Amino acid sequence: MPASPIRKLVPYAEAAKKKGRTVYHLNIGQPDIKTPEVVMDRLKHIERTVIEYSNSEGYLSYREGLVDYYSKNNIHLSVGDVMITTGGSEALVFAFQTCFNAGDEVIIPEPFYANYNGFAVTAGINVVPVTASIEDGFALPPIEEFEKRITPRTKGILICNPGNPTGYLYKREELERLRELVIKNDLWLFADEVYREFCYDGATPFSVLNLEGIENNVVLIDSVSKRYSMCGARIGAMISRNAQVMAAALKFGQARLSPPTLGQIAGEAALATPQSYFDEVIEEYVGRRDILVDGLNRIPGVICPKPSGAFYCIAQLPIDDADKFCQWMLEDFAHENQTVMMAPATGFYASQGVGTNQVRLAYVLNKASLENAVKCLEVALEQYPGRVEVTEELSANR
Repeated sequence: MPASPIRKLVPYAEAAKKKGRTVYHLNIGQPDIKTPEVVMDRLKHIERTVIEYSNSEGYLSYREGLVDYYSKNNIHLSVGDVMITTGGSEALVFAFQTCFNAGDEVIIPEPFYANYNGFAVTAGINVVPVTASIEDGFALPPIEEFEKRITPRTKGILICNPGNPTGYLYKREELERLRELVIKNDLWLFADEVYREFCYDGATPFSVLNLEGIENNVVLIDSVSKRYSMCGARIGAMISRNAQVMAAALKFGQARLSPPTLGQIAGEAALATPQSYFDEVIEEYVGRRDILVDGLNRIPGVICPKPSGAFYCIAQLPIDDADKFCQWMLEDFAHENQTVMMAPATGFYASQGVGTNQVRLAYVLNKASLENAVKCLEVALEQYPGRVEVTEELSANR
């Protein structure tokens, strides 16, 4: 199993804290946004004498509530299309185990959420990357690049929309191009849409479940973790209109007995979250994004496309090695007794030697902390021994 690039530098961060330094954690998508009050109130007033198993597919009332939620988002399902899982992570593992045989291949645009690698190892399948470019903001790579990678072992494509780690929101036209590829090669299309609520600057998401003609090829992965700032609830969902897929996935669900009871209670309560909650959260994330991304782009030599969704960005820095730089930030650097923890982007690429001068940052901290983090990075890039000079061509691309 690969180590998590998001968590592997934790010992260095803990050591920095022991020295009395403030560490701004931009390495992990753990929002400081409050969980909705309706959730907390429900958890405080659970009237049960036993915390029992649920059905393996999850509580019926919760699944019915999710069907209604998706309907409001123009995604029309039946309750049999939905299975509750232990986080979106388990949903994707179940999807891989259901739809692939050992040794099969899944094509994923990179950079991608690093744990996809671990999920693929768990299912015994191989990840085949197709590289997106920072120069065009990490848009979907040309379909021709996908076609070059299709072999007899290729059985599916996985996307995250809006994307982690890039924040890129795929346009409907891009998804339609994937649809044609799926039809042509009879592939599965897996879509991780856990950040659906977080789209900015008037952008709206388009779900793969609304692509016509591939209803039996699509599997959706969802989660309450980021939508309601409920990462610890560990509740997600695997969704497909393919009855055979859902019946097979349920066998994996039965093997782990049931998803968390308390998490499901919280998840069902979250469905009553008012729109005002999301309006406030989106406004907050836009402000945080602008502080971080605009601040980074003002630093000489830094390139950081502005995300349209989620709460992550990838920044290209004038450095020799992102892994060394991120460790140096925690071990050797401090500005006014502060430093920044980031995730080296190499862990979000499957291709070797790609992203070596890039980092992923999550704008999940308050605005004052983000302003301090940007200043730390500006000073750090002036002092870092492995700084490299930026070419005119690179500056032009910015």
